[in-house]
Amino acid sequence: MVHGFGGGVGLWIQNIDALSSRRTLHAFDLLGFGRSSRPTFPSDPEGAEEQFVSSIEQWRQEMGIKDMILLGHSLGGFLATSYSIKYPDRVKHLVLVDPWGFPVLPTDPSEMRSPPAWVKALAAVLGRSNPLAVVRAAGPWGPRLVQRFRPDLKRKFEEFFEDDTIMEYIYHCNAQTPSGESAFKAMMEKFGWAKRPMMSRLHLIPKELPITFVYGAETWIDQNTGDKAKLLRPDSYVKTLAIKGASHHVYADQPRVFNDVVEEICDAVD
Repeated sequence: MVHGFGGGVGLWIQNIDALSSRRTLHAFDLLGFGRSSRPTFPSDPEGAEEQFVSSIEQWRQEMGIKDMILLGHSLGGFLATSYSIKYPDRVKHLVLVDPWGFPVLPTDPSEMRSPPAWVKALAAVLGRSNPLAVVRAAGPWGPRLVQRFRPDLKRKFEEFFEDDTIMEYIYHCNAQTPSGESAFKAMMEKFGWAKRPMMSRLHLIPKELPITFVYGAETWIDQNTGDKAKLLRPDSYVKTLAIKGASHHVYADQPRVFNDVVEEICDAVD
């Protein structure tokens, strides 16, 4: 399981027990995020993406995993797809959960889906600094700032934490050297788009490799990506699912339904 931008393994807390009850599950912090090391990434989009992908492959080799069902959320979905292009023999099924960076940036502003307020706030500072620089600059007030920008995140995990544990976790994941952030900024065109859109490279994945897209029905991410992928891969297995009552963080908005969906996918592969 590959988390998204600014996240870490801890955000899967409502999923890990259920999904690991009948099979081995692996989750890790992406290079440059969470508790992983913070190297300097190349400043060009291709180089930054390649370093992420290489680190995932090095992790797989160290873990001794022959092949796997690879699930990625948001940025993790983008990188999981890039990994599948380079190492298709290592992936039995690609599960993309609200994946970032697939469509080409529209030239017509009316074609852009309006993102939530927190995305607009982050986008406002992107031209001047890394996305989460404001959080780091806030110092000890950082967790409060996270809660101000994303009060919904605390609610998503209230079944586990009544206090500010999840806000503290997100803050400390992003209070360190902004290594992964810098790489993300190098790869993005605007916050919702990639300089090297994945849709234009999807044909590089062998047709034998099945892909499932899982979206939140209320997400700000373009859900048409799954349908477009099916058109690009007419001879391949491509399925798109939308989970009601969920937005971008599908796994936290509707964890039980999400877990059931992923279990079903895994059962079909096994």
